[in-house]
Amino acid sequence: MTEQNGHVLVVDDDRRLRELLTKFLKDAGFRVQAAAMAAEARIQLAAQHFDVMVLDIMMPGETGLDFTKSLREGGNQIPILYLTARDSVEDRIEGFDSGGDDYLPKPFEPAELVSRLRAILRRVAPKKTQDIIPHLVFGDLVFHIEDGILQDKETQVFLSSTEIILLRTMAQSPRQPFSREDLAQRIGHRVTDRAVDVQITRLRKKIGDDSKQPRFIQTVRHIGYALCPDS
Repeated sequence: MTEQNGHVLVVDDDRRLRELLTKFLKDAGFRVQAAAMAAEARIQLAAQHFDVMVLDIMMPGETGLDFTKSLREGGNQIPILYLTARDSVEDRIEGFDSGGDDYLPKPFEPAELVSRLRAILRRVAPKKTQDIIPHLVFGDLVFHIEDGILQDKETQVFLSSTEIILLRTMAQSPRQPFSREDLAQRIGHRVTDRAVDVQITRLRKKIGDDSKQPRFIQTVRHIGYALCPDS
């Protein structure tokens, strides 16, 4: 077994499914820990570093959606893939709005789960090249690209995992236009152009951009968006 695929936390109240997922993901080369509920998962997250979490939505007590919202509000940016029987369009939208990164309905093909986890890890992994720009400046804010951290002097500005992906993607090629389709693919499966627009609006607010005349994240007509930092 290799650990190159990362460390996964599986959270599901179905014991049989937890055990099956743990075995399958280990066989696929992941390190895996499991938890039966949100409270147990919190203990695991506090004790160890995980690269991604596979999370059920319908759990007793704290639901997966509430758990995700709580993590994001507390600054935890671990990528989250929802694995759930809830599969309506409204359910998916609610999942992404709560801070989830991907959404796979049950029943599912284990190979697709592995593929999606690997895709998430590729998207959130910082580039390890000598040419990477270490940071970008937006007025009084500094974005540290590799760490995905946005700071205002000594205070860290909260960014969701999706916002980190968007900002890091555009930061790696400043002033280069990115299409909505390209940015949607970077965020994850089944993300719409409209969802990209919503995320860009939220990101503009956090970096102090004027929504009517944006200075840092500029709209490129008929294409998408370009990031234009101070430096």
